[in-house]
Amino acid sequence: MTDSRLKGPATESPWASRRKSLSPKVISVTPESLVRAGSLPGGGALPLVIEPAVEGVTLAAWVRQNIDFIERTLLTNGGVLFRGFGLKGQEDLAAFLDAIALRKMFYMEGATPRTELGDKIYTSTEYPPPESIALHNELNYVITWPMKIIFFCVTPAETGGETPIADVRRVHARLDPKITDRFRDKGWMLVRNFGGGMSLPWQTAFRRASREELEEYCRAASVECHWKDGDRLKTRQVRPAIRNHPKTGEAVWFNHVAFWHISSLRPEVREMFLSEFEQDDLPYNTYYGDGSPIEDSVVEEIREAYREETVAFGWQRGDLLLLDNMLVAHGRSPFTGQRKILTSMGEPFNGQDYRYVV
Repeated sequence: MTDSRLKGPATESPWASRRKSLSPKVISVTPESLVRAGSLPGGGALPLVIEPAVEGVTLAAWVRQNIDFIERTLLTNGGVLFRGFGLKGQEDLAAFLDAIALRKMFYMEGATPRTELGDKIYTSTEYPPPESIALHNELNYVITWPMKIIFFCVTPAETGGETPIADVRRVHARLDPKITDRFRDKGWMLVRNFGGGMSLPWQTAFRRASREELEEYCRAASVECHWKDGDRLKTRQVRPAIRNHPKTGEAVWFNHVAFWHISSLRPEVREMFLSEFEQDDLPYNTYYGDGSPIEDSVVEEIREAYREETVAFGWQRGDLLLLDNMLVAHGRSPFTGQRKILTSMGEPFNGQDYRYVV
């Protein structure tokens, strides 16, 4: 399962030169010898799988010595799955986050319930086990989004519960140019209604306690907000649907168009929503950036592009998955039994003026 990608450029490395001078009786402890890299069964570049090649390798220590390799791998493959390192709980995840020096972020403008466990580490989305969660890039509708997201498996589900992933460079390439051109010209709009028991309270989603604080946040975040009766809130925000990765320059399909479009709901749920709400009062929906409706057929083509690029693997206890959040979308499969996946996100990037937040 060795992989030449661990060895870097074709030119001889200092480690390689040192090996030549050592006696065959001496055990090498160079970073290359401590782990092996390869692919999931069936091959494919996403994710690169890294496992210990010898006993006693501490993941956090190895990561500290190989930050540059990990960064290059993320930009090429989009994700790295660390497997078999004997990780057990939240403290191991925290050690990994420290090792990669991740500037962690709060879950802002959230849409689904999750529990913060401390130090910006969260449970994964607390959503009914029989339901799936569609593929998406985390918080791509927020002005400042995370460039990295991490998932850590404490307890795998009895059945199912995979975290499917897809390279959104490839999703973009699969879409009809007529669709991508339209979205490139118009962008996309997200409309949300808070209150009434069908969504998170706006206080929870925005981490703001008062209307004044919320309005100040919305002004800074380019979110249009309107108050309704009963302390209810409506928001609108227009964002680009296609971005270019700030490091690679590659075009990525980076939006929640399909995720929150009314046509993506199960038919019975969609019917229930439309029977209870006017179109503009739905808990959430997506539109072209000019406010015009997105055709159901277009959303179905988008969903199909995600399906064609989806990679899924069964979680193993102690697995840790690191993703470039601009290059790779993630979701969740239905499951049975107990499932405990922790998550954290970070490396904030400001999309308004396209710079890293410092």
